[in-house]
Amino acid sequence: MRTAKATATALTAVLAAGTASVAVGRFASDAALKAPAGRPLPTEPRLTVHGTAAGQVTLTRHLAALRPGTYGLAGDGSHAVVGPVLEAPHTADTVVRRLERVTHGTLAAGDAVWLTPNLYVGNPGAALGLDHADVDVPGELGPLPAWFVPSHRDTWVIAVHGLGTTREHTMNVMGFLHARRLPVLALSYRGDLGAPRPPDGLNHLGETEWRDVEAAIRYAVRYGARRVVLLGWSTGATMALRAAEHSVDRDRIAGLVLDSPVLSWEATLRALARARHTPQPLLPLAVRAAQGRAGLHADRITETADPARLQVPTLVIHGPDDEVAPWEFSRRLARRRPGLVALHTVAHAPHAAMWNADPKEYEERLRRFLTPLM
Repeated sequence: MRTAKATATALTAVLAAGTASVAVGRFASDAALKAPAGRPLPTEPRLTVHGTAAGQVTLTRHLAALRPGTYGLAGDGSHAVVGPVLEAPHTADTVVRRLERVTHGTLAAGDAVWLTPNLYVGNPGAALGLDHADVDVPGELGPLPAWFVPSHRDTWVIAVHGLGTTREHTMNVMGFLHARRLPVLALSYRGDLGAPRPPDGLNHLGETEWRDVEAAIRYAVRYGARRVVLLGWSTGATMALRAAEHSVDRDRIAGLVLDSPVLSWEATLRALARARHTPQPLLPLAVRAAQGRAGLHADRITETADPARLQVPTLVIHGPDDEVAPWEFSRRLARRRPGLVALHTVAHAPHAAMWNADPKEYEERLRRFLTPLM
């Protein structure tokens, strides 16, 4: 009897440990598969506002707070824009940055905030003064809300945001594109606010969402585009790559601009799970949980990013400080197809914020790439 009880106790412990491991794997995989649009990724640290003055905001000292460039500063119910670090008096625990503007809400001492690549909130009319139309792109799962900013050329730019952001992110470059007379279609895709919910409620890191980009290409062609350039950030860049490979309308794609592309879902999943303080030995559980829940397959992602399969000019903008999508995969992509893929490296920029670190240089690279495609 004692032997039977001991065996049953051991079996119960093993089953409990297995159940706990599965639960941990699912929780860790949620960092990518359930990343809410418009909320910070787990790699983005929370900062505290220590005070404000005329044109200044004092923040917790952190490597993130010392980043060069211009960023949104978001909190619960507030949004502001901050510029570079100032040579104002600092303490050992604080950093002073230029406060460009408070878009909405207020900043007060003690507020919890985080840096975001989104400089603008609202819509292109309210934020940038651009004429635009709110349109619905017919998608596989239903209507996809989008902004259309009209202009004169018959080459359109289809802009696709990525993890942790919304289509507001696309407004960072919208004024630049409009000045080049390029029509812009900024897309919301499945899982975004106002867009259809995916059947399983999960983000598939571009594995299924690319079909919404394909729907946007069809929409653009229907309404006058002769060719399109796909401009994607993060998983939006992954969607662009998959559309260029698999879309029935891929012959309409003139070029790709990939900002911080997720070229290895496994590496990105591990990075986000690690940022959630998942112990290293449990990271493989997160990977397996994601595979099972979202049907992700490493071979298919590799196939999409294979340089030999690229058929159009591609500009990759990425940097070594990206903690979400490893830069090495972008280097490898460019190295294997130097005649077709150009890599612009940006230092000291977090995921999907390459423009924020140096907007002028970013836009100059974009101008050089787009000019022959217009």
